[in-house]
Amino acid sequence: MKIKVLVIDDSALIRSLLTEIINSQPDMQVVGAAPDPLIARDMIKQLNPDVLTLDVEMPKMDGLDFLERLMRLRPMPVLMVSTLTERGSEITLRALELGATDFVTKPKMGISDGMREYTDIIADKIRAASQARISQAVPKNYAASSTQTLGALRDPLISSEKLIIIGASTGGTEAIKSFLTQMPSDCPGILITQHMPAGFTKSFANRLNSICKISVAEARGGERVLPGHAFIAPGDQHLKLARSGANYVTELFDGPLVSRHKPSVDVLFESAAQAAGKNAIGVIMTGMGKDGAQGMLLMRNAGAYNFAQSEESCVVYGMPKEAVAHGAVHETIHLNDLPEAVLRHLMAHGKQALRV
Repeated sequence: MKIKVLVIDDSALIRSLLTEIINSQPDMQVVGAAPDPLIARDMIKQLNPDVLTLDVEMPKMDGLDFLERLMRLRPMPVLMVSTLTERGSEITLRALELGATDFVTKPKMGISDGMREYTDIIADKIRAASQARISQAVPKNYAASSTQTLGALRDPLISSEKLIIIGASTGGTEAIKSFLTQMPSDCPGILITQHMPAGFTKSFANRLNSICKISVAEARGGERVLPGHAFIAPGDQHLKLARSGANYVTELFDGPLVSRHKPSVDVLFESAAQAAGKNAIGVIMTGMGKDGAQGMLLMRNAGAYNFAQSEESCVVYGMPKEAVAHGAVHETIHLNDLPEAVLRHLMAHGKQALRV
């Protein structure tokens, strides 16, 4: 059975291009195309699509209003089609909060050629969306979760010597938000690679920074990785952990795709294995594909302790599944319990590990 896709976009050109791209794949087909959500509403009832692509900004009904109603009345996989602008990134992040599975971006120039270059990305994201656990993607309130911070570690040695290294993809923005909002202000330094385009990672970091007890920023390279601080890989560069004397620091570099991605979770995890060894705790979250599995195995072999998000709490159980299959994971934990499990491990094993 082919994946049935309904395209919703006010641009006839974008509707045509998305239809061409999707129909070129052997395992999916466009069953309809709507210029606005009002028409789409009736087409959803008639065509029963598996996945929607939804433009962020449209006439008659805003894409967010439509998405919110859809997720309340008929939850289903939605791939947002966003613009590479600050406003576009803010709206897209809100769409992910409301339950959208993932997003792709419209190129700024040369729309026709640009969209064709995105064929593989769009196809992969539609496949991931078709497998997504939509029950996990319920509307959430950023402010509400910020009051659920776990208790402080109260051990400066553990906080300064240990590090938490996180990788995620599809569904990861909400999973990372859930994790970071529970971190106490004295938690170990955190490095994060989330598959997102350039521009979106800065908005994502700023949004998290406004609701977390810890400081969250997009990495610029050369920052000291201190307790109570989290750094997110920019959307167009690889993030690595490095040493500068006794300090941990961030390092950025441009380069080819690794495991089909830039930034790559494998790059971050491998650097953590080399720079931190047994002082690192690895966390691999929801996402399509296998990026991070090999790097997490290197972390385990270097003495790190690794957690994977459980299948039932993932939007897409791809990356954690691969890490488990590689023998890289010590514990598999539900997302709701993951922050507490990481902190509990730190408090139980941190001092012992530091003495060894």
